[in-house]
Amino acid sequence: MDERTLLTRSGGPVTRRRLARDLTALGLGPGDTVMFHTRMSALGYVAGGAGTVLDALLDVVGASGTLMVTCGWNDALPYDFDSWPAAWRDAVRDEHPAYDPESSECDHANGRLPEALRHRPGALRSRHPDASFAALGAGARELTVDHPWDDPHGPDSPLARLVARGGRVLMLGAPLDTLTLLHHAEALAEAPGKRFVSYEQPLRDGGRRVWRRFHDIDSERGAFDYGSVVPPGRDPFEVIGAELLAAGLGTSGRVGAAECHLLDAGVVVGFGRAWIEERLGGAS
Repeated sequence: MDERTLLTRSGGPVTRRRLARDLTALGLGPGDTVMFHTRMSALGYVAGGAGTVLDALLDVVGASGTLMVTCGWNDALPYDFDSWPAAWRDAVRDEHPAYDPESSECDHANGRLPEALRHRPGALRSRHPDASFAALGAGARELTVDHPWDDPHGPDSPLARLVARGGRVLMLGAPLDTLTLLHHAEALAEAPGKRFVSYEQPLRDGGRRVWRRFHDIDSERGAFDYGSVVPPGRDPFEVIGAELLAAGLGTSGRVGAAECHLLDAGVVVGFGRAWIEERLGGAS
């Protein structure tokens, strides 16, 4: 999308001061711990790009606040790596680069902000190669340290710690199907047919390149088969998020040109877990 179109959409440049004003009006404030998802093009023409968005968020949450993003790893191996022909597996085992929290690129599918945040001085990134998170601010270490190797979306994960801190989720023009916190609801939900995966990734451990096996819900195909409870063509996270907002459990407003939402992390997880357990039949 060209600059003229973005400028027209946002009624002129979206500046750091304008973003901070809009975020404050939405309800974000000093001391908040907030995980955010951003679609830059939805905001309009942001003068200074991703750096301006980060600066505005930091202006609003202040020195006592914390920003958090989902990173992943752009070079993570697919879950079915074990099924590849032996020669392919051997080549990858010999030469695939190891995950390094400090240097490995975030998953490009998560947009520009995670990569921008992890490069900020003081930012910390969790150790899990497939489900890493990065944080910046007063609670960064608490959120990211010792990310569990197994069940990395479940208890004691960065997502669980976000909830424990009374954190919030900010959807900055991002679609509701990117609401990563709902993976924590899936991990906690007691419903039949939950899907799990076991997979390997290479990582750096004490300066050495090692292979490690991990166990998690299937966050790629979906932890559950939602086909019987979600209309065709709809993403289950988008459906859950839309119902949560329709129930009045979040705040919505404009930030730049985008319709944005501010949600309580604990409410998202509680609503999502109850929705899954009710719709998919309760405990197995």
